[in-house]
This record gives sequence, C-alpha cells and structure tokens, in this order.
Amino acid sequence: MSTETLAVTSEFFAPRPAIDNLLSEFLTQKERSAPVPGQSALIRILRDFISGGKRVRPLLCVTGWIAAGGRGDITQAVRLAASIELAHTCALIHDDIMDASDSRRGRPTIHRSLADRHHVARMAQQYGLGGAILLGDLALVWSDELLHTTLMPEAHRARVLHCVDLARSELIAGQHLDLLTTGKLHASLETMLSVIRYKTAKYTIERPLQVGAALAGAGPEVMNACTAFGIPLGEAFQLRDDVLGVFGDPDRMGKSRLDDLREGKSTSLIVHALRVCGPAQADRLHALLGDPDLGEREAAEIRSILTGTGARRAVEHMIEERYRQALDSLTVAPFPPSAIRTLEDVAEAVVHRTA
Repeated sequence: MSTETLAVTSEFFAPRPAIDNLLSEFLTQKERSAPVPGQSALIRILRDFISGGKRVRPLLCVTGWIAAGGRGDITQAVRLAASIELAHTCALIHDDIMDASDSRRGRPTIHRSLADRHHVARMAQQYGLGGAILLGDLALVWSDELLHTTLMPEAHRARVLHCVDLARSELIAGQHLDLLTTGKLHASLETMLSVIRYKTAKYTIERPLQVGAALAGAGPEVMNACTAFGIPLGEAFQLRDDVLGVFGDPDRMGKSRLDDLREGKSTSLIVHALRVCGPAQADRLHALLGDPDLGEREAAEIRSILTGTGARRAVEHMIEERYRQALDSLTVAPFPPSAIRTLEDVAEAVVHRTA
C-alpha cells in the first residue's frame, strides 16, 4: 500500500479526520503514560507508521454503520473504526516481517527502522525483528482496548465481537495458507483464490462493513448484503495488488515491486502464466521466482512472460468481473442511497487505483 490517499469523495468519508484525531490522541496519551523508559520512542514510531494509512477498513466500518441505519452521534462508530485500524497495523507490521520487506508506505518497515536504530551491529537485525513483533502485539492490545471501551447496546455487543473475531481468525488462516503456498508455483487457481478470499477479501471489505453494521444492530438481510458486496470487491482489491506488486510504480506504491517475485509468491499472475506457458517459459519462471537476489533485469523477463502468456490480461478480466459483481449487488442491497454512493466510490477507488 502506498501513502497516496484513495480518491473517494463521498460525503460519508468525512469521518476520516475524526478517526485520525482519535488515533493521534490515543497514542499521545499512551506515550505520556508509558510504564518503562524507552517505550515512548517505540510508541512514536507506531504513531508515525499509522499516520500514513489509507483507512480503507475503518472508513468501511463507519459506512457499514450508516448502511445499517446508524444515525445521530457517530462517535462510537469512529472509536470502533479506530480499533480496526490498530488491529490492521499489527497485521501489517507482522506481514512485513514474514515477507522480509524493506519498505512500506515509502519508508523503512518497522523491523528495518528498529534495526537501524540499534547501537550494536551484530544484534541489530534480531533487535529489529523482536521489537517489531512486540510493537505489532502492542497495537493489537490497544485495538482491543478501543474495542471494549466502545459504548454500544449490550444486545449488539456479541455480534460486533463475533465479527471482529471472524475477521482476525480468517486473516490468520489466509496468511498461513499464503505461507504454505509461497514457493509452490503450481498451486491451483482454487487455492490461490482461497488465499485471496481469507487473507484480503473478508478482512478488508466484508468484515469491516459487518462490524459497523452490527454496531447499528443490523439484521441478516443487511449482513448478507455486506457479504454480497464485500467478497467480490475484496477479491478484486487483492487481484489489483497482485498486478501492482509486479507492474506498479514503486515510487507511487511506496514499496518495491520485486518483493513478491523474490519470495516466489504464487499469485494470480503466476498461476495463470504457468497454466498456459510453454516448457521453456515455465523453466525460466521456476529458475527466477524465489531468488532473493533477483534484480530488475530478471524481473523484466518475468513481466514479459506474464504479459506474453496473457496472464496479466486474464487477471485484469477477473478484476473487472468482480468489480461489476460488487456494483450489481448494490442494486438490491437494503442500504440508504447515501451508503450506496459511498460504496460505489470505494469500489472505483480500490479497483482502479494505481498505487
């Protein structure tokens, strides 16, 4: 993800400043009350990291609250949305460790940043990894603090917590499946779509909408409409990430476009290419993918194969197909017009983004 803000203009994305302010005030208070020396500096790193996010998930949480009929004081929906952003921060920090990524949002990843600050060179890498794991854990603890101090009718609380639990457990399942398939270039299309659905689609779109909707006391019809919109759009979101991860502009994305190739990730592009390419092209993909020292020249060869085999075109078709499915679901969704306009804007922004 880059630091570029998604170009969503709908009126109901106005809560972003409220979410940002709540997160800033919350973390500033945590910094002031840090229990041990040195933790204040760690919290400042966390606050700086959070400041660069797009806020897709928390803004969808607020939109879910509106879609389910939430009216009046939006404060508690904002608090719940901020909780989601802190949990997402944990996921990003830990994901960067698993992927051995050097940059995120145009800056060094947390574990790299911490390693650079350590005064003993031979211990720096381990310190960076350990410190980043702890900082991710701390973000998740504070996510729970915001979650459990959000005021809501007791009749709604169990459903909110259930949606949050589902989002977290599904994300972990998707991440684990992603780890299992990394390096297995002949993973099936079905397996790849399972990774996308659990690692991204549910976690990024469906569950944030449902968390906000549950806060407003949504019934089954609204919750099902969140799923009908969220799953195809979430899949399109990740498929766009697959394309940008190889073909995107690293300056706009804020991270390298070599990471997925160096890791040997079995993305939608790779799965499609290996299904149709000839033996010579397959041999080159197997030889190049997963090489931690892969450079731009080798990456250009991979991109040529992905384009020449039609893999890129096939993934673009999958994206548009799911984008249209998400929009079609809104024609029968029991949402107010204002929420539908917001979700249409979200769909356009996440699917046709360039970073």
